This record gives sequence, C-alpha cells and structure tokens, in this order.
Amino acid sequence: MGPTISRRRLMQAMGAAAFAPSGIAAGMLPGAGEEAPPVAGWCPEGPGTPKLSLGIGSQAGATGMLRYKQIGIDHVLMGGPRIPWSESQLKSIMARFRAGGLTVGNMMIGGFPKTIYGRPGRDEEVENVQKSIRAAGRAGLPVIEYNFYAHRLVEGYYRKTGRGGAGLTAFDYDRVKDLPPLPEEGAHTNEEMWKNISYFLKAVIPVAEESNVRLALHPNDPPAPLSRGSQQIMGTLEGWKHLIEIVPSKASGITFDCGVTRELGHDPVEVCRYFGSRDRINHVHFRNVRVQLPHKKYSEVFPDNGQNNMFAIMKELVRQKYPRLIFPEHPRQLDVDGELKARTPYYPGGGGYVGYVYNVAYARAMFQAALISS
Repeated sequence: MGPTISRRRLMQAMGAAAFAPSGIAAGMLPGAGEEAPPVAGWCPEGPGTPKLSLGIGSQAGATGMLRYKQIGIDHVLMGGPRIPWSESQLKSIMARFRAGGLTVGNMMIGGFPKTIYGRPGRDEEVENVQKSIRAAGRAGLPVIEYNFYAHRLVEGYYRKTGRGGAGLTAFDYDRVKDLPPLPEEGAHTNEEMWKNISYFLKAVIPVAEESNVRLALHPNDPPAPLSRGSQQIMGTLEGWKHLIEIVPSKASGITFDCGVTRELGHDPVEVCRYFGSRDRINHVHFRNVRVQLPHKKYSEVFPDNGQNNMFAIMKELVRQKYPRLIFPEHPRQLDVDGELKARTPYYPGGGGYVGYVYNVAYARAMFQAALISS
C-alpha cells in the first residue's frame, strides 16, 4: 500500500497545478535562476508599448544595475554629462549599461542658464545643445529631457506624514509666496520666458529632427503662480499647449506628468489624450497626488492613494501605443529606506529603493492589466 496523502496536501497540489501557467505542472517547474514562461494573455514590453523605467546615476555599478533587473526594469534614464556631449562619451555610457541589461532611453540636458534668461552668451550655449543633440542622434539616444524654469519654488515643499507614518511630500504656496527674487536669477515675466524658449526651440528642434531625437520639456513643478517673482510658462495647461505650437514638430514635446496635471486641477486622462493624439508626449512621469487647491496646496502620495485614476491613465497610454519611457517617480519615504533628508534636502518626504520597488510593482500591475484589457 502506498503512502497516505492527506486531503489538505492533495488540495494544495491540485491548487498549485490549477494556477500554474500553461506547461508548468508538477515536475515541470523551472529550476533555480530560470525564467518561467509568461502567463497567457500577459504581453511583455515591446515596440508598440510603454517601457517602465527608473532613474540611475551615469556612474552606477553592477550592483545598482542588478537591483533594477531584479524588479523587472530594463530601461533607465539619467542626467547627461556637461554640454557639449560627444558621440563617444554617450556611446560609452550606453554600452556600459547595455552590458548590464539596461537600455538608456532618456538623458536630462542642462547647462544653458543664459539661454533661459535671455542673456549675452546664449548663442554659445545653444550651439553646445545642438552639438549634444547631434551626438545623441549618432549614439542612438532617442529622447533628451530638459527644464526651462526661471526659478523652481522647492522652498515650498515640506514633509507630511502619511499612512503608517510614511513620508509624503507636500507643497503650500502660502509659505513661500512672498519670497523675493534671487540676485543671480532676477524676476521674469511670461512674455520674456516665451520669447527666450522660442529662440531656443527654433534653433534646436530642426537639429533634433535631423538627428531623430525627441526633446521633452518637463512642466513647472511645483506649478506655483509666481516663483520668487517669476512667472512660469509651463505652470498652466495653456502653456503646455502653446509650447508645442511654437515649432510644429514631434521632436518638440513634453514630459507628460500626470501628477503635475492634477496639481493644475485637470483630468490627466483628457490631457494625455490631447497630447498623445498629436504624438507630442516624449516622456511620462507616473505618480499620484491629493490636491487641496490647484497650483497652491497639495500632497504627493502613494500611487494607490491619490485623486488620479492611474489605471485609466495607463490604459490611455497603452491605447495610444505610446512607445517610450514611463517613470514611476517620487517614491514615498518608508522607514525601511532610512532617513533620506540629507540626500534630498530640498525634497522632504521623498523615498529610496524600497519606495521605488513599490511604485514599479504598482505600475507594472497597471501596465499588464491595461494590456490585457486593450
């Protein structure tokens, strides 16, 4: 007589077989270190789908790359080197990450303050940006992100306590609305800033088109009415729309940030549809907020705990066949990540690696569900 099998053990075995993916039955489970076949109906990232990504330092080593690979991240973004970039410089960086299984899909460019403020010497800066775009094109870097702030009002951020004592990042305009302009920046009107960015775009977008590179301008965040006396051209939805009209090219697009969209008081799905239908979304930031007063008072929260319908946003991006990076950014500060104030002094309540793991897992679930339902 064979060994006795309890009812409980029999049910466990039957349950394991019932929920195993096709072809993975008892005795056929993958060994240690092997990848299981995908569950039926779950589509991987591909040419016509978004790519989940995380930011990483350009000097990150094998350990940092491995941490990302372990949570299913294959694409990264990072700050670029000092301008002008060179082809060999970018190829070296991209090849090093490729060897670690990561594709660099976006680099942030900076280093042109005279251009932003319309000061003498801006033509040299613009030329350096043009050189950098050409280098990016030859190296195969598809997207370059940039900012065009007169001032970023990070002084209005403060730490707020969320669920279980987790750190949230909150913004209150009343705390900082009377701060004076900084001497090195001055105060600037929207008219000045639109004039300056128009000069910039008319010089660099034709180069981007020739180089097969897309530029993504991040909106003003926080989108305060005034930032140390300066108006903010990307602090309104009307400003976002005007930006893509200056030079009518897919190379001139935005970073669609669904968190900032809600901070402005707008529905991110509708805004995503507006810019996506024009193919002007060149990068995506995927995060959630709770807004008390648009532009002026809000809290950045966990992706599952805000006013945005994150699944609807992801479904819209999948429906559009948006093919570039989605960055599930701004993780919340968790105790397991330790105290991060010293690392991010201007961004209290911001988190670390475990917070990013949470954001990535949530975004991955939204992504897979959107693919299945599309």
